[in-house]
Amino acid sequence: MEDTSSLIQIRIDKIKEIRENFGVNPFPYRYDITAYSKEIIDNFDSYFESEKKVSVAGRIMAMRVMGKASFCTIQDRDGKIQLYLAENKLGDEIYSLFKKLDLGDIIGVKGIVKKSKTGEITVFADEFTLLTKNIRPLPVVKEKDGETFDLFADKELRYRNRQIDLIVTPGVKETFLKRIQIIKNIKRILDSKEFLEVETPVLQPVYGGAAASPFTSHHNALDINLYLRISLEPYLKRLIVGGFDRVYEIGKCFRNEGIDRTHNPEFTMLELYQAYGDYNDMMALAEELIVDTVMKVNGSPKVNFDGKEIDLTTPWKKIKMTDAIKEYSGLDVMAMSDEDLQAAVKKHGGELKGDYIRGLAINELFELLVEDKLIAPTFVTHQPVETTPLCKPDIEDERFLQRFELFINGTEFANAYSESNDPVFQRKTLYDQSLRREVDEEAPPMDENFVQAIEAGMPPTGGMGIGIDRLVMLLTGESTIRDILLFPTMKPE
Repeated sequence: MEDTSSLIQIRIDKIKEIRENFGVNPFPYRYDITAYSKEIIDNFDSYFESEKKVSVAGRIMAMRVMGKASFCTIQDRDGKIQLYLAENKLGDEIYSLFKKLDLGDIIGVKGIVKKSKTGEITVFADEFTLLTKNIRPLPVVKEKDGETFDLFADKELRYRNRQIDLIVTPGVKETFLKRIQIIKNIKRILDSKEFLEVETPVLQPVYGGAAASPFTSHHNALDINLYLRISLEPYLKRLIVGGFDRVYEIGKCFRNEGIDRTHNPEFTMLELYQAYGDYNDMMALAEELIVDTVMKVNGSPKVNFDGKEIDLTTPWKKIKMTDAIKEYSGLDVMAMSDEDLQAAVKKHGGELKGDYIRGLAINELFELLVEDKLIAPTFVTHQPVETTPLCKPDIEDERFLQRFELFINGTEFANAYSESNDPVFQRKTLYDQSLRREVDEEAPPMDENFVQAIEAGMPPTGGMGIGIDRLVMLLTGESTIRDILLFPTMKPE
């Protein structure tokens, strides 16, 4: 952005002039608004015929200042509307004050609604009030030597100055309004099914529920380390033990990992648990949550993402992980020896941490050879039992789990289990997982308190996590997570 220090000083001087010469406070305390731009434009005939006076307020985005009368466009909560301000209506002093204003200032106007000579719906001002004097100029598109220069085209600059991005970049505010609508609709569905929305600790003495590196803090009074949660799971399951049969939380999780198109260290998850259900119930609920939401937000089950049209119409494809590997890569992992599996992982650029484990090798081949090919919504089920300690083995083949991962456009959107509630099995699997910390730093430590909670008796339970940020990306068509986070994590300048 251009050097603005001299422009800022000019505007600071204007504040002093407005106070001293006009006797006006450039930062008054409140203003009563009776109508917003969209409402006025949508109901113009009613406002025009009744000659009802409206009170509007917003930020000046364009000005055409003339001798005795001027036009300006303000941007309010819902959009933009033109104002007409004339000296013979406002008086010489107030009109002179208006002429001192700049783009970015916030004003209030009262007047009647009519159309200008060019046919544009306009509020003809009877009263004008300065509500906020802007001192930092907004970035604008400029013309120079026949070329157009957008002073705010750099996305990095936009992410670092989201408040300005929301003001000047078309469509940005609409993306975040859609995000809010998506979350509201998910809550509406879950509330209607008698799920209870709860809050669980963000700072935890033991982290778990996923394989990830945590952010570590220290509590001085207790002299203990605490960790920002990497998952919502451990405490929500305690509530199932305590008799809350259906619970959910939409909350922030934190993982000390890299940043890329789909990852930010701080992200939003939905996790829910349903007592007396299993992963089949979660499958049906995933379809309902996502399809109902896309219909409410976009009005169609089809979305355009990454240049592809993706049809979310149910039912979605279901396939076992081993069958998916065979279908998309030709490898029959069920018939392969351990030596062949290790060779295949190495051939395709994969890595197995620590001692060879057959189930993890199968999972690695799936990630390498299949994930990015799953464009249409697909439930991949029956992962190897070694991939998670928190899920029940399948009844028919205990080498695999009652689990699914939902993939859309090659990206995981949901993960669900028939939750493990056998305390002896749970203690062993969590302990075995903790032993892998020597070779895999992302393996979580043993959580003795969590196991003791399960020992009190947890009913059969279905659980699911859905990545809210990725869902918002899909339904808004945004290809990077930073475009759907109001304030993404950035390296300081």
